[in-house]
Amino acid sequence: MPLFQELDLTTFSGGQITGIAPGSVADEIGLQPGDELLAINDQTVEDVIDVQFYGAEESLELLVRRGEEYFIFEAEREYQQSLGLEFSHPTFDTDIRICKNLCEFCFVLQMAPKFRRTLYIKDDDYRYSFLFGHFVTLTNLSEHDWWRIENMRLSPLYVSVHVTDLEARRNFLRFKDAPDIIEQLKWLAERDIEVHTQLVVVPEVNDGPLMERSIAELAELWPAVKSISVVPVGLTRHHKYKMRPHTKAEAEAVLDYVESLHPSYLEKFGVRFAYPTDEWYLITDREVPAMDSYDGQQLHENGLGLVRRFLDEWESVRGEIQSYVQPQLQRSSFTLVTGTMFAPLLVEATAEFSKMTGLDLEVRPVINQRLGETIRAAGLLMGEDILNQLKADGHGDFVILPRVTFDHPDTITLDNLSPQEIANELGCTIGLADTMGDVWDMVIGEATLVFMPQSA
Repeated sequence: MPLFQELDLTTFSGGQITGIAPGSVADEIGLQPGDELLAINDQTVEDVIDVQFYGAEESLELLVRRGEEYFIFEAEREYQQSLGLEFSHPTFDTDIRICKNLCEFCFVLQMAPKFRRTLYIKDDDYRYSFLFGHFVTLTNLSEHDWWRIENMRLSPLYVSVHVTDLEARRNFLRFKDAPDIIEQLKWLAERDIEVHTQLVVVPEVNDGPLMERSIAELAELWPAVKSISVVPVGLTRHHKYKMRPHTKAEAEAVLDYVESLHPSYLEKFGVRFAYPTDEWYLITDREVPAMDSYDGQQLHENGLGLVRRFLDEWESVRGEIQSYVQPQLQRSSFTLVTGTMFAPLLVEATAEFSKMTGLDLEVRPVINQRLGETIRAAGLLMGEDILNQLKADGHGDFVILPRVTFDHPDTITLDNLSPQEIANELGCTIGLADTMGDVWDMVIGEATLVFMPQSA
């Protein structure tokens, strides 16, 4: 193994194995949690992408460090048999690549002080874009990175464009040497690498003619550019610059323009291509589109179609409620917590739910004091704000919180409070819900994400 002999293995870091799938190649050859995978078939591995790429061969030789010893494991992989490795981090050389841009709207730069360290990390790692759908700017790639994208077929990628005009984009990113994004996207298109893009639109900065030009130039790159998510800027009270949120009239103008493009894109591409995120409809008090208006694009994490999915799910739950034996329902009083943006829709659904069941359900919009009232999404609610406002205003004996508020591997809020801690502090049962179906499960006692108060 010439490469293995040339490596300074004492300084080389591979992937720390944390799990082995039963029946996998790794299981059959005797790899163990705690082993460190250094190379596959003479190729060092710097992340799980390398492991997937080089581990797809039928004949494998894996170089592994176990404690202070080194082993080479040989294996024959059957067709579609999984290598079966889980790692402590998806990237081995470094946890994540940091963004070097200084965008004035960057949410990380607008965070309140004294949060957990990870909330101040500006992710701009193309590997996380490929693996998890994170949006990146493509401003920090090396020749090696471009080589990997091309040769490992890292498609699709998710790219934050914001504005296609080169000078305007450099000003927007506050990076004077930012490369030409259109040239980069053309390079990807020539290699059949698909891209989903986004434009974070800031009033009087990259809206109007600049936004229109950006959409038009990205459309010229169809089908390599698969979509544009048009996103309104979000600004916390810690924003240090002069940007501002959209007025309702400005939001209506953006929404009108983007929707006006849909007929021509449907005719040319068969899809609408440019998609306003849900927030535009909530800002303007307009009905969100039907689910088929998103053309099957899986962009829910970017705020596309979540509201429609909630409404459609509620439509299906109505039938289940109507067929249920009413005397079996819990006779608790329920308080449903949400952000101020979604509250009007939740009030409508909850009023109908209460009428159908005879139960006492109240919606409580919580104002985001820590980040500011302009931050209205449920996913950004603070545990302390929830506690303070429920203590001040009162609550039912069953409080239902948005599951997305705890969308962290440790099931905690941005300010590190768990559902159990909130249950203990309020002295009531806490449930986590995404949908009205989840609420219904709590009413009939079939929910799993329920936390009972515990004494100290």
